Amino acid sequence: METNRQKKIGGVIQKDLVDILQGEIRKNSISNLVISVSKVSVTTDLSIATVHLSIFPPEKGPETLAAIKSNSALIKHDLSQRVRLQLRKVPNLHFFIDDSLDYIEKIDRALSDKENPIEHRELLDRRRKF
Repeated sequence: METNRQKKIGGVIQKDLVDILQGEIRKNSISNLVISVSKVSVTTDLSIATVHLSIFPPEKGPETLAAIKSNSALIKHDLSQRVRLQLRKVPNLHFFIDDSLDYIEKIDRALSDKENPIEHRELLDRRRKF
C-alpha cells in the first residue's frame, strides 16, 4: 500500500512527465501520436518510479516505448530540473505500456457480441468442485 508521500511524489512526477513528453512531441513536430501518463508508482525507498504510458494509436506503442526508454536519461534530467525544489533525488524511471484500455475494450466487445457470457452461461468454463 502506498503512503501519502509516495502518492504525492508519484503525482508530481506524473504531471511533469506529461509536460516533458508532450513538449517533445510538439518540438519534434510528430503528428498523430498521443502519449499520456496513466499512473506513476513509486517504491517505498523512493528510488524507482514505475511509469505506465497510454500510447495512441496502439500500433505505434512498441516503437514509441523503445524511443522513450532509450532517452530515459534525458527525460530524467529534464524531470530533475523541474522537481529540484520538491525532491532531493529523482527516482530511476521504468516505463511500461498501460494496456488497461485494451482490456476494457476487449470486455466491452465480448459483452456486446452474440457470445455474451452473461446471457449464455453455457459458454463459461465450469468450475470444478473438489
